[in-house]
Amino acid sequence: MLKSKATIKDVAELAGVSIKTVSRVTNQEGSVRKETLQRVTQAIEQLNYQPNTAARNLAGRKSYALGYVYDNPNAYYVLDMQNGILEECRERGYELVIHPCSATNESIIDELATMVKKSQLAGLIISPPLSEMPDVLTGLDQLNIPYIRVISASHVDGDTSPCVYINDRDAAYEITEHLIQQGHEKIAFLRGDECHRSSHERKIGYLEALRNYGLMADESYQIDGSYSFEFGVAGAKQLLALQDPPTSIFSCNDEIAAGALFAVRLAGLDVPSQIAIAGFEDSPFSRQTWPKLTTAAQPTISIARKTTASFIKYLANQQSGKAKLDAVPHLQFKPQLVLRESTLLDGDNSNVE
Repeated sequence: MLKSKATIKDVAELAGVSIKTVSRVTNQEGSVRKETLQRVTQAIEQLNYQPNTAARNLAGRKSYALGYVYDNPNAYYVLDMQNGILEECRERGYELVIHPCSATNESIIDELATMVKKSQLAGLIISPPLSEMPDVLTGLDQLNIPYIRVISASHVDGDTSPCVYINDRDAAYEITEHLIQQGHEKIAFLRGDECHRSSHERKIGYLEALRNYGLMADESYQIDGSYSFEFGVAGAKQLLALQDPPTSIFSCNDEIAAGALFAVRLAGLDVPSQIAIAGFEDSPFSRQTWPKLTTAAQPTISIARKTTASFIKYLANQQSGKAKLDAVPHLQFKPQLVLRESTLLDGDNSNVE
């Protein structure tokens, strides 16, 4: 059975061509071989594909507007990204279009192409998980839509597109190392959403620290879930129900950590003397709990501003013909360890924020 609404990706797959080729056909550019044109036309008819006229002819006059595209469960992260991008755009005379969307939408490429054309955007700033989805990036590349992406990684070999790397792995290593240095050997890990690369990177850092200090990575201490307070509660309850529960919990973000703290205190345990809890990101959750949470500070507003400034410069170089491969922006940030009372025993407060 056919989908209720075919996408440009569906047409490309059925015809065995790229998304860009389908775009050339629907735009009647005349640069497509006859046999290819026939295959694409047949696919369009078979799928009853209706190209959106607003998504055609993406190339146009110079634009002074950017789009921020996101699908992220962390409201604090999204708000900080929006504010940082908006501040930089205002200083540089750019407009900003904010576009929430669903990363699982099968028509996501058509949706983004339409948005770029309707709003006459110069390019897109993309955050996780969209920025970490190969199909989305390939679709944008084939439609020649400029973008810069923010991803969780220290680097990506061979990456030729503008990118901002957040080194979550090393930051997670430092948090785990801190817990080990506090005397903990039974360290649990509550992981975030599967579709976010940050969940994997932070777990890798956690496992590397355990391995380097000669500690066993107990699988019963590693629970997969989502970036939510509710998962933190449920995950902590699951850990406390173990015959040999952990003495510390490293949560993949502060919201999970706040939920874990709630469950632990509900169970009548003291933090940190009976169980220590650490989070990640330094969101308001980390400062609104009692005790306050040890975490890794991710300066999202600063990251957003520098990302935007770098992208605008890159776009200007492209438009002037000065762009070079070695000039493609690749920025790197590493969240910094912030020590607070949730992991520090009495008398060890010399480095507390």
